Amino acid sequence: MSIDLHPNSSRRRFLGLLAGGVALSVPGLSMAKPILINPCRAAIPVRLLDSPWLKQAWAGIAPEQLWDCHVHLAGIGDGGSGIELGPQLSSWLHPLHYAQRLFYMNAGCAHDAPGAVDTAYVARLLNLCDAMPEGFKVMLFAFARFHDSAGQAHPERSAFYVPNAWAAKMAREFPERFEWVASLHPYHATAVDDLRQAIADGARAVKWLPAAQGMDPADAKCDPFYHVLAATGTPLIVHCGEEKAVKGSDTQAFGNPLRLRRALDAGVRVVVAHCATIGKDVDDDGKVRPSFDLFLKVMAEPRAKGLLHGDVSAITLRNRKAAVIRTLLEREDLHECLLHGSDYPLPGILPLISPAALARQGLLPKAAVSDLDTLRQHNPLLFDFVHKRLLNWQGHSFSPAVFATRPFFTGNKL
Repeated sequence: MSIDLHPNSSRRRFLGLLAGGVALSVPGLSMAKPILINPCRAAIPVRLLDSPWLKQAWAGIAPEQLWDCHVHLAGIGDGGSGIELGPQLSSWLHPLHYAQRLFYMNAGCAHDAPGAVDTAYVARLLNLCDAMPEGFKVMLFAFARFHDSAGQAHPERSAFYVPNAWAAKMAREFPERFEWVASLHPYHATAVDDLRQAIADGARAVKWLPAAQGMDPADAKCDPFYHVLAATGTPLIVHCGEEKAVKGSDTQAFGNPLRLRRALDAGVRVVVAHCATIGKDVDDDGKVRPSFDLFLKVMAEPRAKGLLHGDVSAITLRNRKAAVIRTLLEREDLHECLLHGSDYPLPGILPLISPAALARQGLLPKAAVSDLDTLRQHNPLLFDFVHKRLLNWQGHSFSPAVFATRPFFTGNKL
């Protein structure tokens, strides 16, 4: 593995935070195996670099083709980023979501950097990328506010807001490791113009989270937006199934995979985040079925051919069923439609993924568990890639094509 330390001033500024010890350690933690709090350890131990499991993971993979297509930017708005936190994440009046935010920031190792949380989060992400082979990149998500049906933004009903400008700036300053994904609400009066501008500024895709942002993919108001996406070949990444982390309003049903048919019929390339592997939605016959089953249903329809994809981010979280992972591994006919994504910083939240539990379910080699546990403490991005490469069920594993994501996102045109 090579480490590419680009000698520009912005990079030195960000990585200088790490050199000074910002957000890399939690006082009082020993070297014992952590259970709840991410210890944010830095350099990967030399012995792990020689691990047969890491070598096996990279076999057949071209690092320059591997773009992690599902990575979140986070912060509190203290670094000129323009990031905003809504009431549900910033107030103890919403204890569950407030606690979730603390876990997210701990996972991103930006939890103890007063006055520099936003930059510390990015610095840690750069540090993780620099432990990956040259050519590997992550795709950074902006995140739009909740909008009502008239296209008006409501900050008070928005979980958080990450401006497109911040995501674009990070990709512009660190092009060797970052790409960016815009987040735009299709009901907003300037949505189409904003979309064209985002594409011109290098956005590789657009991200929607309907349950938190309030757009209905089946609404005719999306058609002008779809026209531009289809004409430019820009992918639309949509969270489908239940949304656990953030809420916007009573719009959970907008995450039904069946509601993506309108976009597909318009010729839009659509990526279903997490392959809709959690939650239930209403089927065409009015019966409630697993969202994952509805994702597979749409995937089998003629309209989906060449257009519908799924990313494999978050599929190994504890709240996913082993049967879903087995199905994705066994369905080798789908692998050309699957894309690697980590949902970072979630892999850094230690309780969410258990290599030992996956091994007990017959999905990971038991002998790999110790190395995976150690690797995650140092580099959750690399951990996420390695443990998904090692997933296996009765001889079925993810094809290397799942990890060759770059070609899918490099076809944008105006």
